Amino acid sequence: MLLLTRCLGLESFQTSSKTINKLAHPNAPLGYGLCFLNLAFDGFTNATQDSLKARYPKTSAWDIMLGMNLWGTIYNLIYMFGWPHGIGYEAIEFCKQHPEAAWDIFLYCLCGAVGQNFIFLTISRFGSLANTTITTTRKFVSIVVSSVLSGNPLSAKQWGCVVMVFSGLSYQIYLKWRKLRKLQKKRKPL
Repeated sequence: MLLLTRCLGLESFQTSSKTINKLAHPNAPLGYGLCFLNLAFDGFTNATQDSLKARYPKTSAWDIMLGMNLWGTIYNLIYMFGWPHGIGYEAIEFCKQHPEAAWDIFLYCLCGAVGQNFIFLTISRFGSLANTTITTTRKFVSIVVSSVLSGNPLSAKQWGCVVMVFSGLSYQIYLKWRKLRKLQKKRKPL
């Protein structure tokens, strides 16, 4: 995992001049700070989900999803309508004036709900570590594909990092597979 983190960091520090020229006002410290917060909150969330799963083994994926979405809805309603200068009413008026925007918001929420099902089913069946591996791989592949499709070429160092990250992820998957295989062999009756 340390190798994975190091390579992701190296890839993000190696930026082509073509990319820098596209940015109006690059703010690397803010970007790195937001990435750090994302990782910190992911770690906290994963540990919490694992402890809930261990403490309450009958908790299903949809129980966790319901709890998360319920609290998220409460916080958002307070922020949008109860906070001073809340903009919830303006958002509703905008959606009334532009029904196509309301439809797009609905479709976005529907896609998010379908995606959350996969996330929470993965967590409940395989644990948060497997989910983190899957989402990290997805994010990393998205970065590489986006870089290639947008015409921002990767440097030799960055391609080296790509190879190292995929090698690290493949090795982690192999170790998990080997461990599961050993457990299955122990469980088989003679």
